[in-house]
Amino acid sequence: MSKKTQHENLAIDPANMDTTIAPGDDFFHYANGGWIKNNPIGDEYSQYGAFTELGELTKKQLNELIDEVSALENVEKGSSEQKIRDFYNSGIDTVRINELGISPIMPDFERIDKINTHKGVQDEIAYLHSRGISPAFSFFGSVDPGNSMINIATFNQGGLGLTDVEYYTKDDPKSKEIRRKYVSHIERMFKLTGIPEKEAKEYAIDIMKFETGLAEASMTRLEARDPMKTYNKMSFVKFQEKTPEYDWQAYFETLGIETPEELNIRMPEFFTEINNSIKNVPVDTWGKYLKWNVLNRNANYLSEEIEKADFDFYQAYLSGVKEMKPRWKRMTENLSGYLGEPLGKIYVKKHFPPEAKERMENLVANLKTSLGDRIRDLKWMSDSTREKALEKLEAMTVKVGYPDDDKWIDYSNFEVVEGDWLANIYNGRKFFKQRSLDRIGEPVDRDEWIMPPQTVNAGYIPVYNQIVFPAGILQPPFFFMDADDPVNYGAIGVVIGHEMTHGFDDKGRQFDKDGNLTDWWQPADAEKFEAQTKILVDQFNNFTVLDSLHVSGELTLGENIADNGGLNISWDAMQKAIKNLEPATIQGFTPEQRFFLAYAQLWRQTIRDAEMTRRLKEDVHSPGIARVNAALPNIWNFYKAFGIEKDDELYVAEKERADIW
Repeated sequence: MSKKTQHENLAIDPANMDTTIAPGDDFFHYANGGWIKNNPIGDEYSQYGAFTELGELTKKQLNELIDEVSALENVEKGSSEQKIRDFYNSGIDTVRINELGISPIMPDFERIDKINTHKGVQDEIAYLHSRGISPAFSFFGSVDPGNSMINIATFNQGGLGLTDVEYYTKDDPKSKEIRRKYVSHIERMFKLTGIPEKEAKEYAIDIMKFETGLAEASMTRLEARDPMKTYNKMSFVKFQEKTPEYDWQAYFETLGIETPEELNIRMPEFFTEINNSIKNVPVDTWGKYLKWNVLNRNANYLSEEIEKADFDFYQAYLSGVKEMKPRWKRMTENLSGYLGEPLGKIYVKKHFPPEAKERMENLVANLKTSLGDRIRDLKWMSDSTREKALEKLEAMTVKVGYPDDDKWIDYSNFEVVEGDWLANIYNGRKFFKQRSLDRIGEPVDRDEWIMPPQTVNAGYIPVYNQIVFPAGILQPPFFFMDADDPVNYGAIGVVIGHEMTHGFDDKGRQFDKDGNLTDWWQPADAEKFEAQTKILVDQFNNFTVLDSLHVSGELTLGENIADNGGLNISWDAMQKAIKNLEPATIQGFTPEQRFFLAYAQLWRQTIRDAEMTRRLKEDVHSPGIARVNAALPNIWNFYKAFGIEKDDELYVAEKERADIW
């Protein structure tokens, strides 16, 4: 059989590199230094990277489609075109929005001002929840982790205005500063509604005190990663006994649903605090807090003055962004969020060819075979656990591109009106809230997509044992229709392997082949797995960013395991794909080198210090530089591809490398 040579392409652009840097010392900047130099962060961004680039391209593609639809005059009421047109046009009309000012939320404020009992507080919480605003806590229908065939009524902690629980509870200088800035922000926002300065200060102080009480009873982000800790199934009767001050039956009546017989109370201690707050927190304080939820949740849909104040705190201060995105981008993002599938259906017809879907499905099949081979060869795993792992892999389902023709979401109950921006937002929230409530007690629909097809992302769903690759991410630099195999396996191949590995990371491994939360591991195997993952935890804990700040190896463990697995799985799949091909050197790089360069270019990134600081606290993903310089030294073939030696900065001794899946 004669060997073939793959054609040359420019998927790896040498101009993006900095070859003055030794690859064994800093592979992130070796692969991306030229790109970083030529792509400073624009004022509207907190960070800029490969995901951002593709996201920007997608927004432009979507906006061209939106412009075509929004200019239509004769469209049928209730059609997707009418909804897209009127939703977008109502949000782009700043003259009308500024004229209305805060008047769209004044009925909410006036209603809250009339509350004079704790019963009234509960009624208002339920009313706001029915409209998609979630003060105090959140409630929704979701898959029962213990029985993944059925959806269960689920209660979750919530109700905080700051983006992480520990900002309320930590005593480090940054957390204290954030609390001061947040109080000032609340005061500023209420002053913009016409409340006098002295009263606005009182509002801010009382709200901060109340939210701190909720935060102190909340799980941290790390604690909430543990699916066993957040699965607390109980009967409605038992839940009501544990929270006697709250009339849950009345709550369900306001939502328009029957009282569920069983519930998952994800954080029981938090709901003890909710119960105590209903009894002990003054009605006046509750009123201030409820007003804040209405104002804070709607700030981006009111006048430009209020929207700018919201931006100044959440984007400029917390993330270092210098200016707001152009309004067309913000409206495109809103439209894609609220009417994602109607817009996505138009998008894929123009921007996602069938041959891309077919090639992607072939890649997925190859990666699945590769992971199966690796599981069979694992030396640390016993045969009984191995058999269950292979069963889970075999049962893992895959979605690529977009929903099947009969599986698109029906938006007929989502009313979009002409010229009323906030009304359309509320209608969207109510639509999705009702969809969530309608699931309770019903069989799980595994054909439903978790993200619209234009999304630049991918995901694994443990309770479905399913991976999803929307059309949006299946473009360069993640997926190249015409690239050589090493590039595609190094880029989208690793992403595929990453998502597959999530089924076997520290969290995903606790779910079986059907998506049920259950322990299918032999104890000795679990101990060996944890010993291997401890290596990753320690490595990333010691990875320094911004002088004294470190990555949290515990918080990012699931993603780091997935990167480790994705690299190994895709490498093996690539080797099989090119075994009958002449090993061509393209642009001076071997197939093996192109694999790792393609991977590294996915994580190219420039990022502001404020955003890096925030992400190190809140993000379960390691920073881009760590996903290259901390991840690759664990990959044995990386050393051979670039001649990494013991004296190189990235070198890790063989016995200290993490090799899990």
